[in-house]
This record gives sequence, structure tokens and C-alpha cells, in this order.
Amino acid sequence: MIIEKKAIESRVEVSLLVRSFYSKVRLHDELGPIFNGIVEDWEHHLERLTDFWEMVLLHTGPGAGKFNPVPVHKEVDNHVNQTIEQRHFGNWLELWFETINSNFEGEVADYAKNHARKMAHILFFKILEGRGHQ
Repeated sequence: MIIEKKAIESRVEVSLLVRSFYSKVRLHDELGPIFNGIVEDWEHHLERLTDFWEMVLLHTGPGAGKFNPVPVHKEVDNHVNQTIEQRHFGNWLELWFETINSNFEGEVADYAKNHARKMAHILFFKILEGRGHQ
């Protein structure tokens, strides 16, 4: 079965991306326990992540200026006893790229991959930086 890839043009596609991606994350051997151990209301979490990615990818939606992912990721690291490692971000990126490559194409899809790669590096650096100041 061939899946027709589409461009990311609206919140509908962003939501499909976020929901497809996190359905994989939740089942992942290493990422699943982290996310499932922290997220209590998945529907609310998915809507907030859709807001975030809509803001990042389309510069629209209710997320404009509302999100700073650094403190949240530092909190997650503390919750799991500072065990977040670079490989976790590698796993995250692998699933993100796989989800995009399977379902989407075009300029915004490429931007989603590039932005996620940069974001992963920055977040991991900020997590390590935060560990040094505790």
C-alpha cells in the first residue's frame, strides 16, 4: 500500500504529524516509559504539542510566544533522576524523521526535520547545563 505524501499546510497536517509521531513514541522501548510516566492527559498534551508545532512550522495558531521547551525538558530530566542521554534525543529524532518521511513532503516537512534537529541539540545542551547548577 502506497501512502500519498502531503504537504504540511494547516493545523490538520500538523495534528496528524504530532499524533502519528507520539503514537510511536509511546510504544518505543526507551522513550515510551519516560513519556508515559510523565504525561497524565495525553489528549491535552497532544493539543499543546500541536499548538507548539503549528507555531513553529506555520507561524499560526494559539501557540505564538507561549512555549519555552527548555524548562519542561529540564523538569522531565529531574523527574527521571537526570538519566536523559543524547541517545534519547537520537531516538526522538529518528521517530520524528520516520514519521515525516512516511507521511509528508515539501518545504515545511524539510523545515520540521531541520528545526527538530537543532532543537534536540539545544535541549540536550540545556539539560546538561542545568545539571551543573543544582
